[in-house]
Amino acid sequence: MADISNFIIIGFVLITVITLWSFFKASKNKKIIIGIILWMVVLSILGISGFYKNANAIPPRLLFLLGPGIFFVLIVFFTRKGRRFSDNLNLKWLTLLHTIRIPVEIILFYIFVEGLIPDLMTFEGLNFDILSGISAPIIYYLVFIKKWMGNKGLLIWNFICLGLLINILTIAVLSAQTPLQMMAFDQPNIGVTYFPFIWLPAVIVPIVLFSHLASIRQLLSSRK
Repeated sequence: MADISNFIIIGFVLITVITLWSFFKASKNKKIIIGIILWMVVLSILGISGFYKNANAIPPRLLFLLGPGIFFVLIVFFTRKGRRFSDNLNLKWLTLLHTIRIPVEIILFYIFVEGLIPDLMTFEGLNFDILSGISAPIIYYLVFIKKWMGNKGLLIWNFICLGLLINILTIAVLSAQTPLQMMAFDQPNIGVTYFPFIWLPAVIVPIVLFSHLASIRQLLSSRK
């Protein structure tokens, strides 16, 4: 494992725990959280063994980090039970959950300093996702506390922040050290192949993505 400071590792573990706790507050579903934790254990075993570090593997090992979580998210919205689950999530907590993107971006910056990801993936580069985290508590306050902003404003915010998430996901994939790499050749994205940072694309990103999609579905349904 690369020489990563304990501060960064502990900080990221705490971020992951807070993300799970926030999602539990939104769902109140212990089975889902237990399932995610079990998936994290599998990821950890593979990550520590170095499975995700093979840069020449076909298909790229990064797909085994991003793929399962995103596939599960999509499956939820294509099943009746899954749609019912997403419709019962707490919209307030789904909104507040995105505040976690502030410390995530700070950790990404420190991982960049360690030489494990390109500057393109930080707020000093082309990653503007920290704006989603900064605006989340503000939007929550305006929509749910003061009620100065309605569902339409919340819907627009979710679409914008979803776009910011897709932006950094695209950069992360294209800068990863795989046969598909198209940018950041001087300092590729290898940080997400190390434990515990494998939890970012495999756990945190799918939760954030699902939170946006569930919120958008609820808000569009309320307009109808």
